[in-house]
Amino acid sequence: MQKAPPARTDQKLIVAFGDSLYAGYNLDPGKGLAPVLEKSLAAGGLSAQVVNAGVSGDTTTGGLARLDWSVPDSADIVIVELGANDALRGIQPDITRANLSDIVARLKARANTSVLLTGMLAPPNMGEEFASAFNPIFPDIARQYDVPFYPFFLDGVAGVTRLNQADYMHPTGDGIAEIVRRILPSVEPL
Repeated sequence: MQKAPPARTDQKLIVAFGDSLYAGYNLDPGKGLAPVLEKSLAAGGLSAQVVNAGVSGDTTTGGLARLDWSVPDSADIVIVELGANDALRGIQPDITRANLSDIVARLKARANTSVLLTGMLAPPNMGEEFASAFNPIFPDIARQYDVPFYPFFLDGVAGVTRLNQADYMHPTGDGIAEIVRRILPSVEPL
């Protein structure tokens, strides 16, 4: 009789902390960011549990308010994606910046937690003035707190009809798969 292999003790806890883009809005179970990322990491030989801490409609204000109970202290890695709803609602960029800065600072203050910040871009209909104040928030915060940065969470998916649901804002299962394919090189080193 063969002995079972020992249980892996190097499994990482990754928390996907964000809004509907992380929550798997309108997707079948197993098609959201967390399960697809977990499977992709496993396929690459990396043991991780990826927990979905996405809340549809959440803003940076909401994320900041729920940070402590949504992201356990045991999280090894937190992937942060908030700000899309701030932009869609026209929330003042200085409010978004302050909230996101506080979120990243509080996560960085945890002893054993790494942070990956994923960026967002202002929708074109918000105008050039809004975009010039909003778009730099994410790279500025990544530099300020020296955290890895993935510039645009919807890179390769935004504007691609077949990768988006009928609302043209939320990725389909294929869209999530494309996002994971693109973001994986930023997650793996963590």
